[in-house]
Amino acid sequence: MSSMSENEERPHGRIAVFRFLLIAIFVLYALRLFNMQIISGEQYRRRSYDIARRTTVLPARRGEIFDRNYRDPIVMNDDSFAVSLTPAEVPDGGMPEIITRLSSLLSLPRRELEEKVPPQYYHLYQPLEVASNVSFENIAVLSENADSLPGISWQSKPVRNYGDMGSLSHIIGYVGNITREELTQLYNQGYQQGDIIGKLGVEREYDSILRGSEGSETRTVDVRGRRISGDNVRIPPEMGKNLVLTIDRDIQFLAEKALGQRMGTAIVMKPNGEILAMVSYPWYDPNIFSRGSAAGEYQRVNEDPNKPFLNRAIQAMYPPASTFKIIMSTGLLTENLINPEQRILCTGLINYGRRDWRCWLRSGHGAVNLQQALAGSCDIYFWVTGRDNMGVDRIVSYANDFGYGKSTGIDLPGEINGFIPTPQWKERRDHERWLDGDTMNMSIGQGFTLVTPLQMTNMLATVINDGVGYKPRVLKEVRDPVSGAIEQTAPPEIIHDISGKISPQVFSTVRHNMRTVVTEGSARYPTNIRSVEVAGKTGTAEVGLADRWHCWFTAYGPFNTNNHDEQVIVTVLVEASNPWDWWAPYAASIIFQGIFAGQTYEEAVVNLGLQYIAPIQGRRE
Repeated sequence: MSSMSENEERPHGRIAVFRFLLIAIFVLYALRLFNMQIISGEQYRRRSYDIARRTTVLPARRGEIFDRNYRDPIVMNDDSFAVSLTPAEVPDGGMPEIITRLSSLLSLPRRELEEKVPPQYYHLYQPLEVASNVSFENIAVLSENADSLPGISWQSKPVRNYGDMGSLSHIIGYVGNITREELTQLYNQGYQQGDIIGKLGVEREYDSILRGSEGSETRTVDVRGRRISGDNVRIPPEMGKNLVLTIDRDIQFLAEKALGQRMGTAIVMKPNGEILAMVSYPWYDPNIFSRGSAAGEYQRVNEDPNKPFLNRAIQAMYPPASTFKIIMSTGLLTENLINPEQRILCTGLINYGRRDWRCWLRSGHGAVNLQQALAGSCDIYFWVTGRDNMGVDRIVSYANDFGYGKSTGIDLPGEINGFIPTPQWKERRDHERWLDGDTMNMSIGQGFTLVTPLQMTNMLATVINDGVGYKPRVLKEVRDPVSGAIEQTAPPEIIHDISGKISPQVFSTVRHNMRTVVTEGSARYPTNIRSVEVAGKTGTAEVGLADRWHCWFTAYGPFNTNNHDEQVIVTVLVEASNPWDWWAPYAASIIFQGIFAGQTYEEAVVNLGLQYIAPIQGRRE
């Protein structure tokens, strides 16, 4: 009997334990459901909402770029498409096949696609741009095969159209896909993978203004990513601002033709720093970076021995040669180191330091004063006064006063500083003391002194402005892309002022002496300009070659006015790498004639009687 009683109690005990477990499980599930639906409900609702919706970035159109006259844009946008791949939407093991098909359909190298979608990105749900500048025809082919191309999407993405830009390429630059290195530096500024970014020139300098703000489109999709009915949210992109440059396109092309296919540079600038033209030859075509493989095109241009990417106006430096005598004249007059009427005999040769120093004019200039020495570019006059009167410390001081040895601050990337040597520098570098011979070389712009063509242009602007130098600039205005209203201007900015050190009378005398360079001196034949009176200085820089030299000419006009708004400065450098033709003063004359007579290159050449030594180039449309 007791045995039956124990058996009856056991089932009741097991049932009680089972009932307790059921109740505990139910309570736990209830608590979990309460947590998911009540406490964390909003979080899961957002997650489910995100899973059911896809957001696509709508790229903004970059702002257009105009010349100073604000007529037709220099740089525009063309409609195009970009193709993206969302790696996580591709089935496991299917990535090689997708890449193969994309490579075939888009005519892109397979390796290029693999580099953009490496294996470590296969888990990402973020779309990765794999191709840009895709034609509508290719998009139509992708659309026809959409069901067999999981993870592939496309969207409109405007591309830059630079037209027939020619020498403007060094000013404008170009755009391209942001690199990993650039993204690392700019991520905190809102840049993302796949963004288009300025690489050189104005495109890079003012990228944040030109790029605008991206928009987005959020749509409801099914589990296969296909769009279904539902509320779509679209935030339109905002176009970047338009830029108006100080460049005058007509003057730019005039200077381009005047320089011709000679390695060198030509700069036209107003005394207040506005760049009207900046030519550097050779140049490159920025459109190549929106056609085909940008990486391959970049490598081809970058390996060109003539360095088309190099903007010689601001990124190359040369001995200033006899143009440095402008600074020497200013220093001699300011310090009263020599009576400007005192004559020094130039027989074409002096002996100093156990060597012969020969003036460029082997027969000699005779007895010359300061004005005659500058007009005839007499080396012996400036060798003697530099060594015996000014000395190296004063020469260095005046060179620095005029901005040599430091950047001008122009609003273009990549400008270099040039170089002004000092005795201390030579001792540190060569462990040798500075000699009088070094001072003599420096006095005529040879030796270790190196300047950029833009620095020389700004030096002359300082002479014109009675000691005030302005920061050179290529930006004139920022305008609204819709209304065209001016939102920002770039006023003149003073970068050095030596008017307290050098009197207006000294600058006036130097300008007068520069005028005699053109009327009776070394530039009187090539600068026979009828449309405007100019004043300037020639320079021929030795580079260690027996039959080739760098050829300089820097000048301004009109000479007979005090209204700086009417004046322009022209600086031309022709490198020694070209066959020697002493072309710089002729090129400058063509530029002056074209500007002040309102003539084309072809008309200016004929008017100056240069048609027999200058090729008549075809008209640029």
